[in-house]
Amino acid sequence: MSVQTQLARITVPQIRAHKGGQPIVCLTCYHAHTAKLLDQHVDIMLVGDSLGMVMHGLETTVGVTLDMMITHAKAVMRGSQRALVTVDMPFGSYEESPAVAFRNAARVMQETGATAVKLEGGAHMAETIAYLTQRGVPVMGHIGLTPQMVHVKGGFRTVG
Repeated sequence: MSVQTQLARITVPQIRAHKGGQPIVCLTCYHAHTAKLLDQHVDIMLVGDSLGMVMHGLETTVGVTLDMMITHAKAVMRGSQRALVTVDMPFGSYEESPAVAFRNAARVMQETGATAVKLEGGAHMAETIAYLTQRGVPVMGHIGLTPQMVHVKGGFRTVG
């Protein structure tokens, strides 16, 4: 007879409690096998839209769809029990309006079981981020290298 131990998944408040203290460990993950290997060693697994380039051979992340993100996020969730799983919102899924961003983020969370979403952008995304968080969607922001802006920036350039 075997005994299975149910691990508690790391929560957003636990991650927030690290601010100004011990660093967190976050790695990108695209499928169940890697998620299973990483789960005990990371605080956050990011299902990044870079999967378009890494797993699907796309030249940029711009062609990644919401359905692609959901498929990969489901796989990562199946492979993990402990890490907080965050899913990238792909290009075109959140920029139009806060309401569209909410509809798509809610779909990601409902269909995958992931805990949070990530979107690119700084101050110009503040209204959307506030809209999402006020409605129960934890958001991780991303500045610096913003691959969804590759065509506007003229290549992969770090800004921020």
